Order: sequence, then structure tokens, then C-alpha cells
Amino acid sequence: MSFVSELKEDNMKPLVVLLSSFVIAIFVIKIINKGYNFLLAARIAMSVMLCFTAIGHFAFTKGMSMMIPQFIPFKTYLVYLSGFFEILLAIGLLIPKLKMISGWTFIIFLLLMLPANIYASIHNIDYQKETFDGNDLSYLWFRIPLQFLFISWTYFSSIRFL
Repeated sequence: MSFVSELKEDNMKPLVVLLSSFVIAIFVIKIINKGYNFLLAARIAMSVMLCFTAIGHFAFTKGMSMMIPQFIPFKTYLVYLSGFFEILLAIGLLIPKLKMISGWTFIIFLLLMLPANIYASIHNIDYQKETFDGNDLSYLWFRIPLQFLFISWTYFSSIRFL
């Protein structure tokens, strides 16, 4: 499997969902409010992306549990819990009084998930196929900047308010 196809398979889906949701949200908000609200559109897009990735926690539970190091117990429950947590964060980003705390919590969550992505890359885990013939360390050359894009997106749309 080539590096480009690896990017398309795993990393590009959340990015495409995020960006396409953002564009759609901009136009829907424009139609409804007769004006643009880019920060709200950005939070809606991140919420949609979070719900999209949360589905993976329920659809690919066994493969995602393989991404957690062996010494950590209750891997299946952690995968379910993190999927449920992503849904709660998605909701929180849309509630004005909760958007800041949800933003900070999501940023911390992304940072905590980075070791699982590194572990999966080191062990070539393909969480969708539940095999050890997935992405290698080159996967991280896209995944880590993608994580920082998500962190920046969340920070500027939920916490800092450009």
C-alpha cells in the first residue's frame, strides 16, 4: 500500500468531513441568519466530524482496541467510552455556555489520543480490518499535523474567537 493511498484511506475521511461540513454550514447559516458566522460554522463542522469519527468507535471497536497498548486493561470499554465522549464533545461545542470547556476538553482529548496513533503506526495496525498490515510510521507525517489542525480549529472557533 502506498503512502498516498494510506492517507486517503484513514486520514482524509475526517478532513473531508470537516471541510465539507464547514462549507455546507456556512451556506446554511447564511440562508437562515441572512449573514455569515464562520465561528459557528467551524464548530458545527467539528461537531459533525466528531460524530463521524465516533461512529468508528462503535463500528470498528475490535480494531480500535488493538490501538491501545497491551498493558492497559478494559480496551473495548475504553473504545466505547471514547466514542461516547466524542459525541458529548460534539454536542458541547454547539452549546454556547459549554463551547469553551468543550473546546479545551477536546484539545486535551486529542493530545491524549496521539500516543494511540503512534502505537498503531509502530505496530502497523489497520483498525478497520483488525490486522497488523496497516499504516507504518509514515502515517504519522500526516496524522500529527492533522491533529494540530484539529487543535487549532477547535481553539480558534471555541476558545479564542478570532
